Amino acid sequence: MSLLDVRSLTVEYCGALGNRVAVDGMSFQIGKGEFIGLAGESGSGKSTVAKAVMRILQTPGFISGGEVYFEGVDILKMSSEELRELRWRDMAMVFQSALDSLNPVLSIRSQFQDMAQAKLGRPMTDSELVEVLDFVQLEPRLLDSYPHQLSGGMRQRVGIALALSLKPKLLILDEPTTALDVVVQRHILRGLIRLRKQLGFAVLFITHDLPVLLAMSDRVIVMKDGQVCDDLSPAELRHHPTHPYTRTLLDSMALLVADDSRTSGRGD
Repeated sequence: MSLLDVRSLTVEYCGALGNRVAVDGMSFQIGKGEFIGLAGESGSGKSTVAKAVMRILQTPGFISGGEVYFEGVDILKMSSEELRELRWRDMAMVFQSALDSLNPVLSIRSQFQDMAQAKLGRPMTDSELVEVLDFVQLEPRLLDSYPHQLSGGMRQRVGIALALSLKPKLLILDEPTTALDVVVQRHILRGLIRLRKQLGFAVLFITHDLPVLLAMSDRVIVMKDGQVCDDLSPAELRHHPTHPYTRTLLDSMALLVADDSRTSGRGD
């Protein structure tokens, strides 16, 4: 049984001129411990998929069809109380802008403790706080800082630490390094690889940065206009993409490996 099984998911947005389909019958699976990349251009529906899976879509968005199973239970049929139990404990999400998702008037320590009190019914001990910060290689002294006092890379690592603090089975990352410089991006991605090996969680990594996904993922899903173009291993995607859009995307980044039927001379 898959950890996450998305079946024919359809999401629409209400508008003055009628409804617009943002995700059109999308299906995919994530196994336990798998690293799945979700790529596509802006507006392809990537973030909408993540929010639908987490059941955090806001008006005017709504799920109009499909099923989303987590360990065999349909998330779309869960009650509000069941969803509260699921989020953070079993499935957590890191958003593109940590500054937007962190409370600006609370210290980092307070934000961990608020989450722990809500989910564990008790505050985290000092040793637990140090351990979770060590996951993302942040110093304990930063616990008494406020979000605006941290760099962009530090805030993103705090967001990842919050998401991992209860050791969920699935971590969803929605373009977590887009606004960061290359050095900080590399540091966070290396840390993510290390943490996944250490803790064994599955990952849905959403980004438009296809080279990153090809380097890190077990499978890469390519989206366009709310639909799946390809769902393949990195090697299969490089050598044998099935959809014309995927071929165009790889060609534009010089990532498509030529076979005998294509022009030779393009390197891996």
